Amino acid sequence: MSDHVYRVVEVVGSSETSIEDAVRNAVTEAGKSMRELRWFEVMETRGEIADGQVRHFQVHLKLGFTLEDSRG
Repeated sequence: MSDHVYRVVEVVGSSETSIEDAVRNAVTEAGKSMRELRWFEVMETRGEIADGQVRHFQVHLKLGFTLEDSRG
């Protein structure tokens, strides 16, 4: 097993459906521009309320990804 070094970034995902979908949306979109995503941590959940109803779920995530080996 090799050692790993991770970089961590923060993103916010949203969904009109659920917290789980908000997480999936954030990971999917981040994966389009970041390689080697390995883990996520939910830091905060919140949402938008309009006319007395929940309209959007928002999830603040930390995403960890493996740094690429530059030795070649």
